[in-house]
Amino acid sequence: MKCKLLLGALLSITVICCSKNDAGPEPIDIPIPGQQLVQLPVVVHMIHNGEDIGQGPNLSKERILRQIEILNEDFRKKKGTKGHNEHPDGADTQIEFVLAKSNPESEPFDGINRIDVSKKQVDDLGHNQNHFAQYAYWDPEHYINIWVAPLPLETTCMVLGSSTGPKTELPGSDLLLLPQPGDAEGILVNWIHFGESDIDCHARFGRTLTHEMGHYLGLLHTWGGKDCVHNDYCNDTPAVDRPVFGPTAFKGCSGETIMIGNYMNYSDDAVMNIFTNDQAERMHYVLKNHSGRKSLLTSPAL
Repeated sequence: MKCKLLLGALLSITVICCSKNDAGPEPIDIPIPGQQLVQLPVVVHMIHNGEDIGQGPNLSKERILRQIEILNEDFRKKKGTKGHNEHPDGADTQIEFVLAKSNPESEPFDGINRIDVSKKQVDDLGHNQNHFAQYAYWDPEHYINIWVAPLPLETTCMVLGSSTGPKTELPGSDLLLLPQPGDAEGILVNWIHFGESDIDCHARFGRTLTHEMGHYLGLLHTWGGKDCVHNDYCNDTPAVDRPVFGPTAFKGCSGETIMIGNYMNYSDDAVMNIFTNDQAERMHYVLKNHSGRKSLLTSPAL
């Protein structure tokens, strides 16, 4: 059995064993009743050690674009992709992500901010958002900050990613990694697991970002606080009271088969393919009621 370190949304590091389009989005499946399509701006802070573009942690533009495409395939349940499912509770969340079109100075921008760490000294705060935010941190009310971290190859399949969550009145929000005063808000992803690759690991199809974006918009792991009664507060995700990983479903609470393909598990990327209707509703609640997330909807970066 393999073991890995996963920077989770509930703890800084949890030990568990075991990736475009500027054109208008096309309608996909049936939208959530009463919900309109929304777009959110992201900035990818590509942090590297001075490598040429396309080498090591300084990922190619193509790989970055593919990662954002994967993110949209998953959130929109796009037919013909790994993000599609036929489950009756499977949702097209009506949420899309756009690489920011302008920087904080209102200059035209392609959404990718490359930073050579060898040219800037910062305090060593560990592998977390606050550390990498010292290199670049843009107003979280206008951008979703995504830091792609240049971690060593030895972290492959061990350190994946982490995300801060939004504080709201929704039950269970206290289980998210809520930023404290002075903390940076955003998503951290190990460069090895950003986009698609052929690495020997279950997390190689770009679903780390999908999972962490779920946390950023208020979703819990399906097991929540490991409580069969409450867990993730979404009635259409079968109740489970322990972490879910791997490619195979098992019986959860009350003998019900768990939803192995849910993006909010630690499941293998190859089997992940579903956000549910209740999960989509929860994310839209956050976008309507959390001031920082709501302001993204009218960001000048769009």
